[in-house]
Amino acid sequence: MVKKVVLLFLFLFVLVAIQIDALAQCAMCKATLEAGGGQKGTIGAGLNTGILYLMSVPYIAGVVLAFFWYKNAKAKKKAAFVQKGLE
Repeated sequence: MVKKVVLLFLFLFVLVAIQIDALAQCAMCKATLEAGGGQKGTIGAGLNTGILYLMSVPYIAGVVLAFFWYKNAKAKKKAAFVQKGLE
């Protein structure tokens, strides 16, 4: 078991340590900004707002999931305590 955990951490360390620099950009985003003409400021602001919106959705979903997980764990612990007290 310990050997598997050590190998997993070693593998993750190697993945983080050996990064390949990628000059990647969404082709559609780049084309939109280049074709914007004189409206680069407004298109760029709208694009940044969209990126922030797309970035925030997984975090909000994670918070909601964690909240319900916490409530469920708390209810199970309370039920176990009540059952133990009745025995």
